[in-house]
Amino acid sequence: MSYLKDIIWTAVPALILWGILSYSIHKDRSRYRNCSLFMITVLFTLPVIVHLAGPYSRPVRVFLLFLILLGILLVPVFLIANGVVMLRREGHSFKNLLSLFLGIVVELGEISSLLFAIGLLRIYDGRPDSIFSSGRLPLILLLISLSVVYFSMSFLSFACYSLFLEIIPRKRDFDYVIIHGSGLIGGDKISKLLSDRLDKAIEVYHKDPTPPILIPSGGKGSDEAISEGEAMAEYLIEHGIPEDHVIAECTSKTTRENLINSKKIIDERPGEHYTALVTSNYHVFRALRYCRSIGFTCTGIGAHVAGYYWPSALIREYAAIHSKGKQLILLLAPWIVFIVIPMVWLIL
Repeated sequence: MSYLKDIIWTAVPALILWGILSYSIHKDRSRYRNCSLFMITVLFTLPVIVHLAGPYSRPVRVFLLFLILLGILLVPVFLIANGVVMLRREGHSFKNLLSLFLGIVVELGEISSLLFAIGLLRIYDGRPDSIFSSGRLPLILLLISLSVVYFSMSFLSFACYSLFLEIIPRKRDFDYVIIHGSGLIGGDKISKLLSDRLDKAIEVYHKDPTPPILIPSGGKGSDEAISEGEAMAEYLIEHGIPEDHVIAECTSKTTRENLINSKKIIDERPGEHYTALVTSNYHVFRALRYCRSIGFTCTGIGAHVAGYYWPSALIREYAAIHSKGKQLILLLAPWIVFIVIPMVWLIL
């Protein structure tokens, strides 16, 4: 009876949260609240898993705790290693330093947490070191630690939801599929990143019961011989897509313009307008947010990218979403109110 009671007490909140999350995703997959909802729902689901284990709940609890701690310790190592790989394979640009930089920041946060814990233990034992004899240093370490934890959890929520978007079931009967450009190599050649997007669109086309119109979207850069839209259209036709099922959009310069200009093409055509957009998997969430901002209903479909490229790309997406406006305020306000102000007040 106690076993069933424990399951009910933990399962009910988890089921309610899964219901709220499902409804929120159904209403709009691009809402940022879904990131936080997803993380909270997963955290409330873990106790259910533990209690379902019954007599084995204790070892399951220990195992889950071990996995969490191991993950915390390995994350900065993974990010730093990924940063080194990015520098070797993609070149020494700022964007390729992002995962390395984030790994170092997280590592500093973990070191600060460890030093703070050591200081507390030594003070508790009545043996404070000289560096901990002042009350300020432990508080400074705690400020650093809490700040890193806060931003790490925010990014982790975003990353997990971005992955979750890829496995959410979706309809397949599209009328139009927009394919986002990503620049050409040498001014006229399709890059690996772009060919992955095009191949995904071709896969969607062949799986669709009523093959859709494909809209490759991208303008001509100053260093490009032809527009991305034209190059992408040629690729699609060369790979078996009928010419009358391809409409190139060749004037856009940004993701937002990709969608605005493609929407104009779709709106001018008769019939149903059930639309999908195909872009790299790390970029789907932000693209859907642009769709919402222009009143364009789309289903996002992510194309595969190289595993080593994904962390840095996702960091760029996170930074882009929080770079201005409402989202920046929503990110910084809780940090300032609940962490910075109380800790600075204690330090001073």
